[in-house]
Amino acid sequence: MPAVDLSSFGPECFINRELGWLEFNLRVLEEAENPENPLMERLKFLAIFSSNLDEFFMVRVSGVREQAFGESAPQDESPDGLRPVEQLERIAARTQELVARQYRCLRDSIAPAMAAEGFELVRLADLDESQRQELDAFFRERALPILTPMAVDPAHPSPRYHNRGLYLGVQLERREGLGPKRLFAVVQVPQVLPRFVPIRCDLPGQRRFVLLEDLVAAKLPELFGGFDVVSWTVFRITRDSDLELLEQESDDMLKLIEERLKARQRGQAVRIEVSARAQDESLSRSIIDAEELHVAGGAIAGGYGEVYRIDGPLDLTCLWELHRLPGYDHLHDKPFTPRMPRGLRRLGDDLFTAIADHDILLHHPYDSFDPVVEFVTRAANDPRVLAIKQTLYRTSGDSPISRALISAAESGKHVTALVELKARFDEANNVSWARQLERAGVHVVFGFLDLKTHCKLSMVVRNEGQGLRRYVHLGTGNYNPTTALLYTDLGLFTADEQIAEDASAVFNLLTGYSQGHAWRKLIVAPNDLHRRTIELIDDQAARAREGRPSRIVAKLNSLVDPDVIESLYRASQAGVPIDIIARGICSLRPGVPGLSETIRVRSVVDRFLEHSRIYAFGADDDARVFISSADWMPRNFHRRVEVMVPVESPDLAGRILEEIIPVYLADNVRARVMDADGCFHLRHPAEGEPAIRCQSVFLEERRPWVGDTAGRLPVPTTPS
Repeated sequence: MPAVDLSSFGPECFINRELGWLEFNLRVLEEAENPENPLMERLKFLAIFSSNLDEFFMVRVSGVREQAFGESAPQDESPDGLRPVEQLERIAARTQELVARQYRCLRDSIAPAMAAEGFELVRLADLDESQRQELDAFFRERALPILTPMAVDPAHPSPRYHNRGLYLGVQLERREGLGPKRLFAVVQVPQVLPRFVPIRCDLPGQRRFVLLEDLVAAKLPELFGGFDVVSWTVFRITRDSDLELLEQESDDMLKLIEERLKARQRGQAVRIEVSARAQDESLSRSIIDAEELHVAGGAIAGGYGEVYRIDGPLDLTCLWELHRLPGYDHLHDKPFTPRMPRGLRRLGDDLFTAIADHDILLHHPYDSFDPVVEFVTRAANDPRVLAIKQTLYRTSGDSPISRALISAAESGKHVTALVELKARFDEANNVSWARQLERAGVHVVFGFLDLKTHCKLSMVVRNEGQGLRRYVHLGTGNYNPTTALLYTDLGLFTADEQIAEDASAVFNLLTGYSQGHAWRKLIVAPNDLHRRTIELIDDQAARAREGRPSRIVAKLNSLVDPDVIESLYRASQAGVPIDIIARGICSLRPGVPGLSETIRVRSVVDRFLEHSRIYAFGADDDARVFISSADWMPRNFHRRVEVMVPVESPDLAGRILEEIIPVYLADNVRARVMDADGCFHLRHPAEGEPAIRCQSVFLEERRPWVGDTAGRLPVPTTPS
């Protein structure tokens, strides 16, 4: 790592955000490489690696390109000192390395393992006559009516390739009839057909497939009659897909989002992937020229890594097709049934009575998400409920919560839904739900044009005879039953009046710009979450300097904000023990003598996506525990509406401090520890130490820890 100037927090104290994200995606790839994972789960991680990389280019790389080459965008330095052009160069070099590693994993490890299980990807030349006839029938009946051969010449301008669409690029030579002597043409591979086309196989237990693009390529002479196919290849375009709304004005945000969704397919290209089979350089040049992908000064793409030559099938998100095939349970993770959260005996009991009696903590996916759905659906049907207020950031396609809100509005209840239309890549789904909610009589609002509403809040107002009572659910994750089975999150049910009053104020802010509320317990962004977070960190530093016990634990998705990082450095210099559990990006350098030697950073990438945000400040009985929708990133602090809520029940705070955080810190199977250079290294059990995999511990809900509430690392008492 570079030398660190301890007299100030200069660029050498920070790790580049974009490069840090690529290292996170490497950790995803490592799960695909891990032979201890079930085979279909390894396929899943390969697909996730690809979809992650797509989003990275569509959003992050497009943003860096805009800084580097935009007409009015200055080349601002990031906190680590890298200018945008330097970032693009390093991103390209590292991405090339990671993609090559991904395809080695597929070719050398996963494909042979799949073949051993009876899966085989075959070439058309290896098929017998009956199999070719079967594929020919598939092509003529299902593919040919969809396909459109498109010539590219002065009379036929280049088509606008769809974002992430798969295309065949073809060099043709006229044999007879109309047209130029040589011609470049394209054919889009239909996305509505399976990428893996099954082939009849007589051997039991075997599944054979051909790739759809190979089948289409074999039929190119039929699509371009009168021409000989000189060469062909597969290519794919990734486009800038971030919705820029800050500078726009509109009387109707819903219409504005719909317009921008249409424009997304026409965004500037940021990456061209071309199959390495394209030996004909003129073919690759035709693809690039047709796209007209340019950078600063009119230089053609490729100078900053926009062109990627892929040694294998393009777009490995197609592996989801194989992952979802029925009948291969032995190749998947063992299924599990979420349990009823502690504090609730069974679904169907009086949920509101239970919440009024005590706060309830939910730890998903280990605890069932059903009580959260029940909270809204029961409220919709309860005659004593007068109002429901709900934020919706990412919902499922068939959202039971949205349907319950519709039912409540149709029955005459006062229902308000804050639908965040700017939830990246869920905009279309949210637009659809917003339309349906509006038609049912729900008061739908969309928050602010320049702020995303990212907080997770649900509130029910109920007439209980003696007066009105408000019940609140606050969470770290979305109101989505599907992802609640895949993401780790925390939720809190409470009837605490001060929290409820604050929750009402959040909704009033969202619906009517109402401000000036004196917050009792919730800490809200963009109002004061940034300031309060730094105050909480600085308070622990002051305690350490006074010789009092201190500690900070932060479990989050990403740690990027430079002001918070500098506060953590000051706390470390004061002697505060600090544990960061960061799933994704961490721009802080841990373990640097004199700077951050008391800071440890680890990351857990495993079966479930680690999504919960937990913050604990203090040691022993002085610890203050919070859950939040917000990471420690500038966007969460300054460009989003976020909420951090204290967990004040001693039992629930104790559960987090004694049963959740220590298990994460003890993981020596799926946890990776970060060094000062930003590299993560997989932990392994020491000699005589039991193997502890935190997600397995949570699934089994065992208590492998003896009483240790003083902020030290836990002592294992049973093996995992």
